[in-house]
Amino acid sequence: MTRSPVVLITGSSRGIGAATALYFAKHGYNVCINYKADLANAMSVAEKVKRLGLEVEVIQGDVSLEADVLALFMHIDKVFGRLDVLINNAGILKLQMPLLDMSAERINKVLTTNITSAFLCSREALKRMENGGSIVNVSSAAAKTGSPNEYIDYAASKGAMDTFTIGLAK
Repeated sequence: MTRSPVVLITGSSRGIGAATALYFAKHGYNVCINYKADLANAMSVAEKVKRLGLEVEVIQGDVSLEADVLALFMHIDKVFGRLDVLINNAGILKLQMPLLDMSAERINKVLTTNITSAFLCSREALKRMENGGSIVNVSSAAAKTGSPNEYIDYAASKGAMDTFTIGLAK
């Protein structure tokens, strides 16, 4: 079991997630990098964390799937024996189009990836944070603007994330 605090960032092989992983590593955290498909980028982020002298685990998993979430958290339990911070960052944004052209498949994929994943990961994190910890949910200004005729499905998922965050905090 490690003495340094441990952070899990979902969707951390690139973008905001990768930058967040490096930020936490620079502040003394061991880092769990979660990725769905881009192993090369995930390994690149991991190498940067290692250069800072911290432990890092690269864990593949689709956090919109409950079985993958359970496996992810069991892996963290086995390697680190603790989790101090969860960053719910995983998300997708599809091509811009009006609602009239969106399929149910597209809408469900965006909602499942962007919000169901946060529910599942937060549930598992809370089980491991009985003595304290932090959960950070990444949202978007689209939650307030609604992104009409662009990606209303994404905006709705981020609005749900904002509401989920309020409920989780109370």
